Amino acid sequence: MSSSVMGASPGIPGLRGTEHIGFTVPDLEQATAFFVDVIGCQYMFELGPFQATDDWMAAHLNVDPRTVMRRLRFFRCKNGSNFEIFEYDAPDQNNVQPKNSDIGGHHLAFYVDDFDAAVAYLREKGVRLLGEPTVRTIGPNGGQTWIYFLSPWGMQFELVSFPNGKGYEKDTQLRLWHPANPAA
Repeated sequence: MSSSVMGASPGIPGLRGTEHIGFTVPDLEQATAFFVDVIGCQYMFELGPFQATDDWMAAHLNVDPRTVMRRLRFFRCKNGSNFEIFEYDAPDQNNVQPKNSDIGGHHLAFYVDDFDAAVAYLREKGVRLLGEPTVRTIGPNGGQTWIYFLSPWGMQFELVSFPNGKGYEKDTQLRLWHPANPAA
């Protein structure tokens, strides 16, 4: 393992953590309803539209220069990162949601205190759950229960809970960041 993976590199000077996560959705109104009414995030503000007549979009955002950022909205999600959710229109836009196995694939994981209640809530809301909950009893993630679910536009999410900690914690004093204990 490299020294930076083992924690020897100081990294970005002054780094505090993740301030927001940005992603693009096909319909900002649908995404707003999902994040506010289902997930429980708080809408904060909106910007846009924005379109450059020069190469600003390509130089600053690595997108086609004729891309239009129709709107973006910021949301606060309890004790975790904020979300910056975009709606774009671009000449070369890919309209296929990536799978986890695709380059650029991703998911957002939400920690919950009561896993069973959270799963029941998603079912009541008609959210598509992928399979049944996975319960880890051994290994670094021992003590963790999780399940994936999909947004209405197919973006992947995860519920996760480990109220008694994770297995790796018995072998080290190091701790992953946790929304219930952000100072750890």
